[in-house]
Amino acid sequence: MSRKQITGIGPAPRTGVDDSGCPILHVDMDAFYASVELLERPELKGRPMIVGSPAGRGVVLSATYEARAFGVHSAMPMSRARRLCPQATIIPPSHGKYSEVSKGVMEIFHAITPLVEPIASDEAFLDVGGGARRRLGPPATVAAMIREQVSERYGITCSVGVASSKFIAKLASKQCKPDGLLVVPADEVVDFLHPLPVSALWGVGERTEQSLVRLGIRTVGDLARVPPTTLQRELGQAVGGHLAALAWGRDERPVTAHVPDKSIGNEETFAADVDDPDVIKRELLRLSERVAARMRKAGHVGRTVSVKLRRADFTTISRSRTLREPTDVAQVIYATACELFDAAGLQRVRLRLVGVRMENLRPAGEATRQLSLGEKETGWREAEQAMDRAIHRFGPDAVLPASLVRGKLDEIET
Repeated sequence: MSRKQITGIGPAPRTGVDDSGCPILHVDMDAFYASVELLERPELKGRPMIVGSPAGRGVVLSATYEARAFGVHSAMPMSRARRLCPQATIIPPSHGKYSEVSKGVMEIFHAITPLVEPIASDEAFLDVGGGARRRLGPPATVAAMIREQVSERYGITCSVGVASSKFIAKLASKQCKPDGLLVVPADEVVDFLHPLPVSALWGVGERTEQSLVRLGIRTVGDLARVPPTTLQRELGQAVGGHLAALAWGRDERPVTAHVPDKSIGNEETFAADVDDPDVIKRELLRLSERVAARMRKAGHVGRTVSVKLRRADFTTISRSRTLREPTDVAQVIYATACELFDAAGLQRVRLRLVGVRMENLRPAGEATRQLSLGEKETGWREAEQAMDRAIHRFGPDAVLPASLVRGKLDEIET
């Protein structure tokens, strides 16, 4: 096989690597939050380090590869991560720093091609065929250029998969982590794909994997040899057909330059389980404020408010309601969230997490608002826009609703 994994910074060697049919790149920062933190803490390089809340019951946001060697991974409960790797240094997250570096990295991508599809703050698909290829060279060379620029400007590393489709490019970037570049020639997709575990396929979660293993299917190659009709009978029409196509590397999705936000939300895990409705509603207000501010910043309004309520036993309950008119006003979102919480009947049930999310989004400029008879043209929206300006200038706690100020005072007193 001519497929080669290329590590290190610099132009990719062309000998024996056919990237002519591989216009799609998947670029993924390596342990992004942790790597950004190490820029200010070089003494921690080579040691286990975790980004997450040092206290309480949050989850791991990022971990160095030294910590991952102990089984730590993103989204793992911090309590479990501390048990697996007690010697790890735990760093509280600094989201402002991550956003700044993410913005700069995306600017590097957009300078290469307008066909950039971000799928997270630290990863994106790029289509470097067409104009990018004529200006900068073949895909593997462009991938090496991206890695070099990210390293030089920000001192962090990324891994890049180069392939004929988004699906294979993402698998390739994962295979060459950390700090690698992997080209999968178009005519070697099946050879690359079939030895992988079936869990590598998009859409194969824990339950689907268990169902496939019961059928004797453990690798993608095993799956490819099963008739699609059998998969559809066992897994359902949509899932079975989807996996049958992926098993042969068939993925026709193009790189989409702009993917509108489908929803905007925030959630919070309490330091200890809470059964006080006043405390829960205060957190719903805090989350509603955050969600509304993010919507206004993104230029969105939304019609559907949903709440997530996770009990102490990890049972999760979701409730949603579609409003008569779209909104970006925190007070409207909060009032609806409280109604949904009250209707769920969990007023004295211990909760470990609550969340607020706005769905059914649209650009704010497309929304029209019908005033009720006698309603003033100014109100909460204008007040919250003024709060946005004050917060931007003076910091996140410059302006707070009175109930949240009282909550902060109560925390100080206790």
